[in-house]
Amino acid sequence: MKHSEFWRAVDAVFGSAYGRSLAQDLVLTGIGRTSVEALETGVPPRDVWHALCDDTERTEAERWVFRDDPRRRDTR
Repeated sequence: MKHSEFWRAVDAVFGSAYGRSLAQDLVLTGIGRTSVEALETGVPPRDVWHALCDDTERTEAERWVFRDDPRRRDTR
């Protein structure tokens, strides 16, 4: 997972405003810092995403929203 995929997943699952607020304010149990802090200090985006999903009790479908099928991507 790339940083850009992390932010797209946050926006898709939580919505832009609420998702950005969560990333900035919610201290993740398994990481001990917020999503923004964790990303800034080098924690892999996938680890941050899974910790955020764990702490907010997301469904499996929501957890894997960033895993779109590359064959379906627009190649223009």
